[in-house]
Amino acid sequence: MLFIATLIAIIGYAGATWLQWQRLSSPDSGQRNLIRTLGLGAFVMQGYAVYRVLHYPEGIDLGTFPVGSFIAWVVVGILLASSLRQKLDNLFIGAFPMAAITAALAAFGPDTGDHRLYPGGLVAHILLSLLAYSIFTLAALQALLLSRQELSLKHHHTRGLVASLPPLQVMERLLFEMLWCGFVLLSVSLVTGFLFVEDLFAQHLVHKTLLSIVAWLVYAILLAGRAVLGWRSQTAVRWTLGGFLLLMLAFFGSKIVIEMVFNGQPPAP
Repeated sequence: MLFIATLIAIIGYAGATWLQWQRLSSPDSGQRNLIRTLGLGAFVMQGYAVYRVLHYPEGIDLGTFPVGSFIAWVVVGILLASSLRQKLDNLFIGAFPMAAITAALAAFGPDTGDHRLYPGGLVAHILLSLLAYSIFTLAALQALLLSRQELSLKHHHTRGLVASLPPLQVMERLLFEMLWCGFVLLSVSLVTGFLFVEDLFAQHLVHKTLLSIVAWLVYAILLAGRAVLGWRSQTAVRWTLGGFLLLMLAFFGSKIVIEMVFNGQPPAP
């Protein structure tokens, strides 16, 4: 069932991505409904697959590939829900392939994680961290679209992708809404980490902790710059992508090193 669910999800995401790409040149409301239906079906199938790769009788697998698939699944879910009230369909072009790739890696890639049970407070910290990362992933995709839109408008290219996007001011507003939401979640996740993680500055956690704090500072400066100095457009894009890169290194850099180099066990002090 895991193989079948993952395969259906990959096919659904691939079909929806191709149709969304076609919509850039010829928008069609009926096609939009089909894209959302395919995306929703793939989302449901990936949800089942995510459950299967995360949950084991001996505990939860928080390895790189299962966590990556979970984050992509959350991103798709938030995007599908948000697209009901906001014009965010073009983000499907980035989110759907990401979900398909991570689903395939989680189902068919090597099992490098460590299955274990976690106390409730630590589970809350982990979920908040993953939700924050998911929101910032959406913000990074939105920032890339915003950058492409601004550059195209400067060169008077108003067809294709640009023609299908909301006005530049709306795109910026959506970006900062995502950033504020992710910032709040990241702030709470850091607080819960200090409360429930036994030693956030242990040898195998210190890089993740420090990079997460630096990323928090980057987003805090960006949001303060927006409020006080009116930062926008390419400045906002650069800070958004910089913070996301730091978070990506924090979330996956240390995990990959521990799982691939130290075979799932943290290095000895």
